Amino acid sequence: MKRDSQDSHLSSTVTQDATAATAAGPLDGVRVLDLSAYIAGPYGCTLLADQGAEVIKIEPPTGDNLRKYPSTLASESRAFLGVNRGKRGLVLDLKQPEALAVLRRLVESADVLVHNFRPSVPARLGIAYEQLCEVNPRLIYCAVTGYGETGPNKDKAGYDQVLQTMTGMCAMQGKADGPPEILYGSVVDYYAASLVAAGVSSALFARERTGQGQYVGVSLLRSALAMQSARMIWADDEPREVGRDMRSGGITGIHPTRDGYLYISANTPHFWQALCEKTGMAALGADERYDSVRKRAQHRDEIVPQLHAALQAHGAREWEAIFGDAVPCAAARRIEDMFDDPQVDAEAMVQHYTYAGTNGDLGYRGFRQPIRFGAGASDNGNAPVSRAAPAFGQHSDEVLRDLGLTDTDIAALRKTEAVQ
Repeated sequence: MKRDSQDSHLSSTVTQDATAATAAGPLDGVRVLDLSAYIAGPYGCTLLADQGAEVIKIEPPTGDNLRKYPSTLASESRAFLGVNRGKRGLVLDLKQPEALAVLRRLVESADVLVHNFRPSVPARLGIAYEQLCEVNPRLIYCAVTGYGETGPNKDKAGYDQVLQTMTGMCAMQGKADGPPEILYGSVVDYYAASLVAAGVSSALFARERTGQGQYVGVSLLRSALAMQSARMIWADDEPREVGRDMRSGGITGIHPTRDGYLYISANTPHFWQALCEKTGMAALGADERYDSVRKRAQHRDEIVPQLHAALQAHGAREWEAIFGDAVPCAAARRIEDMFDDPQVDAEAMVQHYTYAGTNGDLGYRGFRQPIRFGAGASDNGNAPVSRAAPAFGQHSDEVLRDLGLTDTDIAALRKTEAVQ
């Protein structure tokens, strides 16, 4: 594989080929039209691209709003680049009939369409499921909504942190005597994206059996509650205010060391014993008062001070080496550390990309592919090399020519601004 000079120190960093596309993968040959914005829908389509699908990102003239998010990059959005890898870009103003006609031509040969409009919008634009399945009965039509297709909130805009707050995540994340706290990282969006990819893949599988497409609905509300399946249990005889926190209490968590912080997971008897032995707390490991997760949670005020005192003997990364495979743990790191992490490198998770920005090409390293497909567990060399996220309207002419439009046709569409 080719290496970019600035990444020559990374033995497994993949460099984007000039013609990088979805040339391999189990979804090779599947065409996806991505009309969604922000994270949940777009990253769901990126996951499909990671598996070999051809994804065309279709943006309105105003662009995906994620392009405008704050970024320390001079002229590009770091979030947009990370969320939209592996796609070609087309700009259509679907409020114009000429652009809608182009979309319908794309739908004729597409396998999947994904959008995140509120339920009342698609019919007004002429792209509701019932309208497009007449164009292509084999189409898998995936709608990502905030709250679902029915109910009093169905037409409300849904956002990750709004749904976190609504569904109890923030209340659970906050300290017992403090205010609710947001879980940063758009966790609901990314989980919804996984459901998009899973739902679409299942619908494609069903189509192989029936020959028919179908509607696939993913909502942020369903995603947020699905993430809390272990908490969302209410026995018939339980009161409303009952503890649903799954945290182990005290031992399992982030702890200070002599240098840095260390997360330790020691819930099983085996790991608890190993932790005690390697930190010089053998007496605690032999004490039957602490021989279960529940007991250790009850006696956390006795155990945790001793653990913290023991951890002051070494720094967090030193403890990682000392614990080895015996105690699950991780030193608290920054995301920047992951670019050069030996395990990330060994798994070839990082790729060098070139983004065709308005102010010139931008080279960057980014995440590559979350799922491995191959002949065996050790086969990681056949993953498709991903293309960078598309610049605004970067592939409009290319996609239109693929539809059979001439340069004259394209010029006419551009003149009306139906296409950019």
